[in-house]
Amino acid sequence: MKFILKIIFSALVAFVLSRYLPGIHMDSFGTAVVFAVVLSLLNFFVRPLLILFTLPITIFTLGLFILILNALMVWMASGLISGFHIDHFRHAVIFSLLYSFISFLLFSSSEKNKA
Repeated sequence: MKFILKIIFSALVAFVLSRYLPGIHMDSFGTAVVFAVVLSLLNFFVRPLLILFTLPITIFTLGLFILILNALMVWMASGLISGFHIDHFRHAVIFSLLYSFISFLLFSSSEKNKA
């Protein structure tokens, strides 16, 4: 149940961001739900491998390269979903920064309430 709620809230964040950010095009809320599921799967399966392979550059940039990896995950998700399109990679970087920040705020406050 908790996973489904996280997917719905993540989809809501993505859908709202797509309405306000230029260069991000999402057809419907259903597309946003598919995006949230695909992004969670990519983050579970692909992201650890990318982090492992890019560990030297991540260490060299003091962890800032993780921001580029997050944008790459969003970019990959947009390539897999037909109703979601990102115009340029810089839009993916901005989207992923805002998406991560808002998701962090949403989910960290819910974890604090449990403790």
